Amino acid sequence: MGFKKILVANRGEIAIRVARAAKELGKKVVAIYTPQDRGGIWRYFADEAYEVSSYLNIDEIIYVAKKSKSDAIHPGYGFLSEKEEFAKACEQEKIKFIGPSPESLMMSGDKAIARIKAQEAGVPVVPGSDALESPEEALKVAKSIGFPVLLKAAGGGGGKGMRPAFSEDEFFHLFRQASEEAKSAFGDPRIYIEKYIQEPKHIEIQILGDEYGNMIYLFERDCSLQRRNQKVIEESPSPLLPNDVRLKMCESAVKVMKKINYFNAGTVEFIVDKDWNFYFIEINARIQVEHPVTEMVTGVDLVKRQIKIAEGEKLDISQEDVKLSGHAMEFRIYAEDPENDFMPSGGYVSFYKEPSMPGVRCDGWLYSGCQVPSQYDPLLLKLIVKGENREETIRRSLLALEELKIYGIKNNIPFFKFVLNLEEFRKGEINTWSMRSILEKYKKWNEESQVSDPLILLGAYLTSTIVKSQAELNGRYEYISANGRASSWKVRSWKIAGRMESRGQLK
Repeated sequence: MGFKKILVANRGEIAIRVARAAKELGKKVVAIYTPQDRGGIWRYFADEAYEVSSYLNIDEIIYVAKKSKSDAIHPGYGFLSEKEEFAKACEQEKIKFIGPSPESLMMSGDKAIARIKAQEAGVPVVPGSDALESPEEALKVAKSIGFPVLLKAAGGGGGKGMRPAFSEDEFFHLFRQASEEAKSAFGDPRIYIEKYIQEPKHIEIQILGDEYGNMIYLFERDCSLQRRNQKVIEESPSPLLPNDVRLKMCESAVKVMKKINYFNAGTVEFIVDKDWNFYFIEINARIQVEHPVTEMVTGVDLVKRQIKIAEGEKLDISQEDVKLSGHAMEFRIYAEDPENDFMPSGGYVSFYKEPSMPGVRCDGWLYSGCQVPSQYDPLLLKLIVKGENREETIRRSLLALEELKIYGIKNNIPFFKFVLNLEEFRKGEINTWSMRSILEKYKKWNEESQVSDPLILLGAYLTSTIVKSQAELNGRYEYISANGRASSWKVRSWKIAGRMESRGQLK
């Protein structure tokens, strides 16, 4: 029997994404929000909404589920989605957790155990260690593997508790840093060590499995462009990846997931060296932020399939049904300042407009007049673009980024425009180390660029006029930065106005 009501235990764009999928299947939807998120638009996509103190408070979320008579909970993505304790709490209260079993979450969540399972499945893994707490013992392992090594949190992912160590001199300091961050993020200070493969590609395989042992792969996503171990642009198919390697990786992902009796949606992550040797690194036991990329190139609605699998249905598609069509990219639009080391930057959105063209999808939660809180992940929306091939997708993405307008808060749209015009990106010659040189080029370009968008110039001129008038009345001067421009960001608004007058753009 199917679910009647689903509680979405998350916020922002993923809460809206899940709510839409559930409603398409005829389900009632319950949303949650915190005091900081009272203006969150996902509340209004639901049939009911309840205020909670935290999105991570398991007891409170279970209480709301029982109060609202929800028979299932979808956790979206994030830390709670991979918490074995959360899945167990749902099970105890006879509320269906839309995701894998607690046992699978335990095995996938502990990276050391996941490595062992991958080895048992005959899948190559990066040379590494078991989970360790002692820095002295860890150093012995690092020496045996050989520097550089990568320190990784045993109890979680998302780039938390991850540090590359290039020499013995910096090892102890980095180990303590990684361990403390891992304990803070996951409540588990253990660290495991891997050989640091230099300049690899990061490629992940999407799988779907039901509770009867049926499992398929939905090909790969290339997530090589990363900043601080966080993905920035994802695409499918992976450029330059040989087809025989693609198929081997896909088959290996299925082997790993079957080894831990996995069902529902999940992702197996690999790193790939220059010679196209691939190595298992971890399992993401949830729907991924970048899942729309796969949906665009396969036509499979992953969230609806998640719900159906949790209802006890068998997979209604076979491996032969899954075909790649075209090329898709996803751009994570963040509230962050590209000129200030991409630091999060919340605030008031004065104007918001999405692009409107074929092959373009926006998964977001913004609207003109909304407030972006600084307490949470700064992800504003995901811009997903599909073309017949990679070249067309890049051209269409540039147009979509030009049409996407977010005024009032700093964001990384200008950075994406810059990246898409880089020769190495257009050739597909990107690896997980590429961001270092890209950021250096971006900084230089940004310093040399000039404001040129007439709408931004006009907005800055009007803003500067108001601010200057008010400042003169108050006997002091202030400034407002012009946001959302096509080139340079941090400029005093009345300087822009002066530049406009000198160019003859204002009379």
